[in-house]
Amino acid sequence: MGRYIFRLPDIGEGIAEAEIVAWHVKVGDTVEEDGRLADMMTDKATVEMESPVSGTVVEVAGMAGDVIAIGSPLVVIEVEGSGNEEGKAPAPKAEAVAERIEAETSDAGDVDRAAAAAPDSAAKPPADLAPEPVAARETTETAEGRSSAAKVQASPAVRKRAQDLGIDLAEVRSAEDGRVRHGDLDAFLSYNTGGGFRAAASRGKDEQVRVIGLRRRIAENMAASKRNIPHFTYVEEFDVTALEETRAQLNAGRGERPKLTMLPFLITAICRLLPRYPMLNAHYDDQVGVVTRHGAVHLGMAAQTPAGLMVPVIRDAQDRNLWQLATEIARLANAARDGSAKSSELSGSTITVTSLGPMGGVATTPVINRPEVAIIGPNRIVERPMFVKGADGVERIEKRKLMNISISCDHRVVDGWDAASFAQDLKTLIEAPALILAG
Repeated sequence: MGRYIFRLPDIGEGIAEAEIVAWHVKVGDTVEEDGRLADMMTDKATVEMESPVSGTVVEVAGMAGDVIAIGSPLVVIEVEGSGNEEGKAPAPKAEAVAERIEAETSDAGDVDRAAAAAPDSAAKPPADLAPEPVAARETTETAEGRSSAAKVQASPAVRKRAQDLGIDLAEVRSAEDGRVRHGDLDAFLSYNTGGGFRAAASRGKDEQVRVIGLRRRIAENMAASKRNIPHFTYVEEFDVTALEETRAQLNAGRGERPKLTMLPFLITAICRLLPRYPMLNAHYDDQVGVVTRHGAVHLGMAAQTPAGLMVPVIRDAQDRNLWQLATEIARLANAARDGSAKSSELSGSTITVTSLGPMGGVATTPVINRPEVAIIGPNRIVERPMFVKGADGVERIEKRKLMNISISCDHRVVDGWDAASFAQDLKTLIEAPALILAG
C-alpha cells in the first residue's frame, strides 16, 4: 500500500489560495477515481475537486472555511501500489483536523452511540463529583413561586403545562375530586383568553453557524465597501402607470419571446443616459487615485440565490434591445441560482442594479459594489391617488402606479447634483416610455 498526496491545483486566473467550502469525503471514506473530494472557492467561483486515484482517505487539509495555498496538500489517499509518497501514519495535525470535522458533521445518534459504548467507569463520575439532587439546586425564589401550586393535586404533565403557560395552579378550579386535570386547564384558558396565558411561540434552539464560502465573501465585500466608500443615497418617485401599460401591451403580443419585466426598460433607460453621466459608469481605484470611466455598460444584476447574493453581469447592455435584455436577465438569473454561472459572468460589472421585486419596500439604501461608484435600486410598485392634469388643463384625482428608485453613489467622485440630475433624467424616460422605445 502507498500514499497518494493530492495537492490543490492551480485553478487559474493567477490565484494563490482557495477556501474549503464543503467536504464530500472524510477520513476513512473510500473514494473512486474522479469521485468528488471537496468544493473550493476562489475570488471568482466555486470549483469542485475530483480525486485522480481510487483509495481510502487518510488525511484531509482542514475544515470548511479554512483557506489553503495552491500546491498545498488537500487530501492524502491510501492506494494500491506505491502511490507518490512512502506509506506512513497520518500526522497528528491531520488526525486532529479529522476529529474536528467528524465532531462537526456527526449527528446526535453518533453521540448517543459513543456514550453507550463508553465504559461504566467513564460514564459514572466519582461520588464527590456527582451532581447534587435537583431539589437542592432550586433557588429560594423558585421554591416560593411554586409553593401555592405545590398544594394543588395534579399530575406532573399538568404541572409542566401550567408552568409553560405561566398559570398558577392554585387559581384553577377543579371539576371533580379537587385534582386539576388538562380539561380544567382548558376551561381556565377559555375563560381567560385575555390573560396572556398562551405562549406566543415555542422556544427555538441556539445555534452557531460558521460564516464561510460565498457568505463570508459577501460579508467581506460589504464591509470593505461600507468602510472605504462614503455612500450617499438619493430617492425619487416615478409614475410608472404608462410604462406598465406599455409593458402589458408588448407582453400580450410577445409570442415565443420572454416576458418583459420592469428591468429591461430600466436598464435601457440607464444605458441611454450614462454617456451623459460618465462618472456613474466608472471604477474608482482609491489606492492610486484614478477613476476609470467605461465606454461600455457591463451591467451587474444583483440576484439572490440559495448560496447568497451574487452579481451576474450583462455584457455590453447598451447593445441589446428589450427582448434581448429579458432573455439575458433570465439566463443569468437561472445560472446564478443553479450554480452554473461561469466566473467571467460574475465579474467585471461597471454599474449595478439591485431589485427585490414585489418585496422592494418603499425605499432602499443599496450598498455599492466596489470598485464601482454607483448602484441603482428600483423599489416596489404601489397604487395611490394623485393629482393629474388633463388635456384641458384641469387637475383630476386618478389612481396611478408609483415606484421609488434609489441611487447610491460614492461621494468621493460623484456629486449629489450629478446623482439628482441623473435621477430626474431617468424619471423623464421612465414616465414617457415612448422615449425609451424610440431609440
